Formats: sequence, C-alpha cells, structure tokens
Amino acid sequence: MSGPLAGVKILEMCAVVLGPWACQILADMGAEVIKVEPPRGDSNRTLGAYRNKRMSALYLTCNRNKRSVVLDLKQPAAREAVLKIAESCDVVIHNNRAQVMDKLRLTYEDFKAVNPKIIYCGTYGYGREGPYGDRGALDDSIQAISGIAMLNKMVLGEPRYLPTIVADKTTAMAVVQAVTAALFSRERTGKGQEIEVPMYETMVYYVMAEHLWGMAFEPPIGTAGYVRLMSHHRKPYKTLDGYIAILPYLDNHWDTFCKLAGHPELIDDPRFRTLTDRVTNIDDTYSETAKIMATRTTAEWLKVFDGSSVPTNAVNTLEDLVADPHLNAVGFWQEVDHPTEGRLRMTRFPYTFSETPADVRRLQPRFGEHSSEVLREAGLDEAGIKALLDSGAAIQG
Repeated sequence: MSGPLAGVKILEMCAVVLGPWACQILADMGAEVIKVEPPRGDSNRTLGAYRNKRMSALYLTCNRNKRSVVLDLKQPAAREAVLKIAESCDVVIHNNRAQVMDKLRLTYEDFKAVNPKIIYCGTYGYGREGPYGDRGALDDSIQAISGIAMLNKMVLGEPRYLPTIVADKTTAMAVVQAVTAALFSRERTGKGQEIEVPMYETMVYYVMAEHLWGMAFEPPIGTAGYVRLMSHHRKPYKTLDGYIAILPYLDNHWDTFCKLAGHPELIDDPRFRTLTDRVTNIDDTYSETAKIMATRTTAEWLKVFDGSSVPTNAVNTLEDLVADPHLNAVGFWQEVDHPTEGRLRMTRFPYTFSETPADVRRLQPRFGEHSSEVLREAGLDEAGIKALLDSGAAIQG
C-alpha cells in the first residue's frame, strides 16, 4: 500500500490545469487515475518547452501517476467504452461544461446507471442553477469576476490578473477536498453522489474570507476589503542591495522587531502600540518599516532577525527556488529519467503521511499510451478493442 488513497480508482475527463492538477494530487496520494483524452489531446500537451510533441512542460507538471486513454466520446462505441471503464471506478472527475456532458449523455445519471456507488464530480465555471451556469470560464475570467483583478486596481491603480493561475489551482484543491469528503461519506453510508465545484463560487468564498470586512454585518458597518492588504505600501522592502520580506505582525513581533532593528522608541508610539493600532495606521506602519529596512543589506537584516519570531525572508526569483537550501534539504525537488522525455525535474508531493506516504509510481503518460491496456482491463475483448481502434473511436499511442 502506498498513499492514503491507494485502492481508489478515478476516471479523469479533464484538460488544461484545474482538473488534471486536481487528479494528479489525488494520484500522488495513491489513487489510480485513468485519464481519458479526446483525439486532439489535452491542450496542455502543447504548452511550454518540450523535447517531444505532446509532452510539453505544462502537461508534464500536471499529469504524473496516470494512464492515458484516447477516446472520441462523440462516437457511440467510445461512449460505451468509457461507461464500461467506469464500472470499476470509484470516482469520475470532469471539467467540461455541464451542457457538454448532457450532449454526450455522460451525466451523473448515466454513470450511476452502470455504477450506483460512483462519485461524480463536475467542476465548472459557475454553478449550474444560476444565470451564469452556461458560461465557459478560464482562470483570467474568474479572476476578473471574483474580484481578484479589481483588488489589484485598489492597490496598483488598474485591474490586473495575478501572474499565477490562482483560480484554477485553488478550485483544483477544492475538488480534491470535495472528492475525499465524498469518499469518506461513502465509506460510512455506502452511497455515491454528485458533486459540483464551481470556480466562481469557490473563488468568491476564497476572496471574501478576509475581504468581506465591514460588509460582514447587515447593514454594513464599513466597506469591503481588509485594510492591511489594500495599502500600496504592502510589498517587499528595499534594502541597500535588494529586497526583503518582513512582517512584524503580532504585538510580540513588533516589540522584537523594534528592539533588534535599533528603534525601541517605536514600541510605545501610539500609532503602533497594538495590532489594531498598526492596522488602523497601516500606511505609517509600512512606511516606518520601509525606512528602517533601507539602511542595511538584505544579508545583514536576515542575520539580525535569524532565530527571532519575526517572519523574515529573502525575496526569491523562480530560479532561486530550484537552488533553495530548505527545499533541497527536505527532498522537495526530484529528478527522474522518463523513458521518452529524458531527465526531468519534478516537485515532491508537499504533504507527508507517516503510515501511507505519497509517491510517484508512474511517470507522465504518452498520448494514448494505455488505451488498449485499460480497455482490456475493463473487459473488452480483442475484437472489440480492434474495432474501436480501426474506427478511430479509440487511439493507441
């Protein structure tokens, strides 16, 4: 047994990042994942650097621990094949619009008819019952509608998207949470169920945890927006030779910071005495901290605060992360030899389990690499598999 989800079998019908990354997380925790791709393949197969076609960087980072099956689900024989595969699966996950699955006749009811205990998770742009339910969605559109882009306007003067696909990846983690909760429920009740994980609602839930602020009350007793985060001074501080991140947030942090930085007089400054005072006067708090940080080098400040309770870090580039001593000490970066793609760098699964460790059991599959193998396991005979391949309803890589 390897991984807490060992023995769980998942049918993935996903593309881009949200669904594939969610399924990779589940796979890293031990689940067996069968990735069903259309004849054109997962669009991520062509994004980023690559050594071989359809095996690009973004595909590689989201699709380990899976097997690839290529089926043209618009063809009746392929639809029947995917339902046959689902008979032995615990979970189906897709990130198509609900209307697409309706048209393909691959809804929860269709899968439930062949496997009554199936857990069926659809992750969409918007909840199906609302007026936006038939809209398509990608990360940028959800960052816009969920308020994330406008948060940047409040700070930077114009709406901007975060330079990371935060909506895709946050919703992916919500999919993992929902699926594992449904698996736990089925262990207790014996019942499968349908899950809906919409990006829009998930991201508003995410954003408003801190930003509902004064609108947490009805009628509101203030505006929305956590004031500390909205200050244009909230950014890494300039040092004599670079940048540093430091946040003397709690009262004990502030006292320690002032003493170690050589400015004990700020401890009793009425603007900064308590956390509430510092947040109320957040621009002054950030400005005074910035003045102090500008007087020494980054290395000098890191030495000053080393071992203290004050959160202090250098500001890494993406390239710095690969050489980071902590990440390397804990074995976060791993190098493997892929049979077709050569030497690859991968991240280790970040969580640790003392009894059921997550691991990499399969490297990223080639396009349709396991089509015949999976169809055979599902119970199709050789003649049936050949007919699917010959008709183009299935493709063997």
